[in-house]
Amino acid sequence: MDQLIRPAALLLDFGGVVVATTNRPSWTGELAAELHHDLVAAGCHDLTHDDIVCDLKAAAAADSHWKNAMSRPAAPVEMTAHRYWTEFVAADWPPAARAFVTAHALTLCHRQGELRQDRETRPGIDGLLDAADRYGLPVAVVSNALSGSVHRDYLRNTGLEKRFALQVYSDEAGVRKPNPEMIHLAARALDVPASRTWYVGDNFDRDVLCGRRAGVGASVLMEARGTYERPYVVRVRPDAVVADPYALRDLLVAACARPGTGADGAA
Repeated sequence: MDQLIRPAALLLDFGGVVVATTNRPSWTGELAAELHHDLVAAGCHDLTHDDIVCDLKAAAAADSHWKNAMSRPAAPVEMTAHRYWTEFVAADWPPAARAFVTAHALTLCHRQGELRQDRETRPGIDGLLDAADRYGLPVAVVSNALSGSVHRDYLRNTGLEKRFALQVYSDEAGVRKPNPEMIHLAARALDVPASRTWYVGDNFDRDVLCGRRAGVGASVLMEARGTYERPYVVRVRPDAVVADPYALRDLLVAACARPGTGADGAA
């Protein structure tokens, strides 16, 4: 592995890097129960709880295929909350029920995000952020999300929010990785050239490719659940592969503390 440049900023994916996620199989039943209650209260009686569960599962599966497909275009846009609920979930619902979820799409996406996964901060994140602080490097989250507000809530509730200079989420930006604009948005906000950043993610087709397209100084792959379950052949390769935040911290310290290396990364 070639020596990596000394970064001027560190950009991290959320799921798989900052946090480890575990899927909750019960989420469709829980969300369907809440939504069925609200629909009935609004006068929409045509859908059963089981109808809603079926369509939530179908929408999630269709969305997963869509996300894989969106790793191929050069500049993919993000799915909107309204499109997700209107077209992926409720395309064949009665008009009143469809209008209800369309009107409440943002709230429903947030609630789905809360219920769908359990999240736990990956061990070693604090040490990584401490190392970045020690070398004066701003750290930003750059992540795809159907509801970035769920991630913001997590960082706020765990006290990690103050450790990040910036959070960029695809639903708020309107574009999604591997669209390089995701990284360029963060770089511009931090007033750092993309070529002086490291981008760290856990997927080849979204993260490593995004880093390559954006021209980052180093595209680093952090191993997580699903990292090697690539949907198709992805020809890009990362500049480095790390097992966890501890290993990323060591890589960062080595790049920043290398004798003869200045702030611009040149030896």
